[in-house]
Order: sequence, then C-alpha cells, then structure tokens
Amino acid sequence: MNPPDGAIVARLRGAVRDVPDHPTPGIVFKDITPLLGCGDLYHAACEALAAPFREMGISHVISIESRGFLFGGPVALSLGAGLVPVRKLGKLPYTTAREEYALEYGTDVLEIHVDALTSTSRVVIVDDVLATGGTAAATARLVKRLGAEVVGSAFLIELVFLHGRARLGAQRVESVIVYD
Repeated sequence: MNPPDGAIVARLRGAVRDVPDHPTPGIVFKDITPLLGCGDLYHAACEALAAPFREMGISHVISIESRGFLFGGPVALSLGAGLVPVRKLGKLPYTTAREEYALEYGTDVLEIHVDALTSTSRVVIVDDVLATGGTAAATARLVKRLGAEVVGSAFLIELVFLHGRARLGAQRVESVIVYD
C-alpha cells in the first residue's frame, strides 16, 4: 500500500499543536485537537489509518482508550469491520481478560471482553500515538490471548525517538505522521 499523499501528511502535521511542558516539564505534548476540529483533516487522518489495511481482510478494529476511540470507530467503518474497545481496569461491564503492563513509574492494566474476538478474527490495533509502545504491546498480547490474529497496528503519530515500534515485534506498524 502506498503511504498517504505527502501534501495530506503535511497538512495533518501542520494541524498538530506542540504544547511545551505538558504534562510535566521537559515534555512536548502533541495536541491533536486542532486536527480533530477540522472535518476534512479528521476524515483524511482516519482514511490514512485505514488505507494500509483495506485489502487485508480485517474483521475487527481494536481501539485503545481513550484517544484511540476517536479514530477506531471511523477506521472500523471505513474497513467494514467491527469495533472492539480496550479499556482501563474496571471500565468494561462484562467478563474481561486483563493485561498488566509497565509504565515509566508503576504499572497499569488494560481489559477486553472475553467474547470480543475469536480464533478467526483478524484485527488491526488503532491508537493516536505510538510512543514507548507499552500500551500497544499489551493490547496485542490481549488480542492474542483471545486467539485472534494481530494483522498490524495503525497510529496517527509515531514518536520514533522513543523506539515504541521495537516493542511490537514482527507485526505490521503503520504511522501517518512521524516525528524523529
């Protein structure tokens, strides 16, 4: 699959606002709300996330809480796939599978409904940012524990300098906007 048009990527990148020292000093937060507020850019971003997986028989899009939800639904619709939310501990109302994963300072837990996927499910994981890769890797482990196949992951933004891609193993990883 061809990467998104360079002019589109430049427009998307131009709509991402840098917020220095958020949430802590020394961090430059990539704020996507200006992009979300522009209908044609939001649509272009969702289509760019879906495009690499269009001909891959995706049955489900796994959307990671919380900003991943902003992209997961439109990507699922674009691919004609179901949508499966992965949420923080205690947020899902039914029986769940859990995955604990390491954060910079401590741990967190993600959950998925135990009946969300089957052994015939082919999924793409969608989130807004690939940083260190911990959340996406934990999500992939959850999907595999349910017997489904992770075809790949799609991110609006990848922060290459944090080496998150390395934590995702051999799966296909697609990013629309890349910051070296």
